[in-house]
Amino acid sequence: MTVRAVALALALVSVGGSAAAQSMRPFTTYRQLHGETRLTAALDYAAGSLRVAPGRPTELYRMDVSYDGDRYEPISDFDASHGAVALGLKATGKGGLRVVSRNQLRQTASVTFSPRVDLDVDLALGASDADIELGGLRVAGWKVQTGASQAVVRFSQPNGTRCRSGSVSAGAADLTVLGLGNSRCDRLDFEAGIGKMTLDFGGTWSVSSDVGVKMAVGELVLRLPRQVGVSIALDKFLASFNPAGLEQQGTRYESAGYAGAERKLDITVTTAVGEVRVEWAE
Repeated sequence: MTVRAVALALALVSVGGSAAAQSMRPFTTYRQLHGETRLTAALDYAAGSLRVAPGRPTELYRMDVSYDGDRYEPISDFDASHGAVALGLKATGKGGLRVVSRNQLRQTASVTFSPRVDLDVDLALGASDADIELGGLRVAGWKVQTGASQAVVRFSQPNGTRCRSGSVSAGAADLTVLGLGNSRCDRLDFEAGIGKMTLDFGGTWSVSSDVGVKMAVGELVLRLPRQVGVSIALDKFLASFNPAGLEQQGTRYESAGYAGAERKLDITVTTAVGEVRVEWAE
């Protein structure tokens, strides 16, 4: 390659980088609370960094994003008649090839919901880095679907209402779910393809829960509470399992005092290749 060709290539990269930086656009959408008691929220976030958390009590929802306007467009659609909102970022299918640094295209989004309404939330995540705080909200049901991403779901505070069900479906992902004892969910389901999944069942236990876990290939960590009765049924192929602190009772592994426990955590694990590790929360 000639010196002139190298200079031209560098100039094109530089121009592309400047255009990319200029194309990052801000967008904000929100709605004041007008007596609503329930909200069904669908959040579709294609790529970038995402933070979900409790917001102002007087705001039903809010979304603040910085996004690549050449490739994505914001979603904001509120249906007052059904008490439902669709939020997020979707790909436009435009933009072509651009050579820029990763930081120049780092999309960010912050989404909050009012802690005063009963919330059903469905999150679909693409190639994202997500921190989802559901503690302190009134979550009646929740679902997270994620592809190749790194995601943390938290219940740092007790759920403000009884939860019917919660679930996570992940592809090739690094997934951590914390404080599940605070979720107050009757049923929990987790499914992962390849990667690592950590399920922490710490928190304040006020209900019993049935939990289903499916892991194809990878590492599964179960962080268990001592204040409830724990039972694990395991269907494994080539996975290793160390039932630390549990005693085998027929086809299940149980914690001491499980039969007489007021609150129970019943877990069924199906896995093929990898490791299932038991830890105990202090």
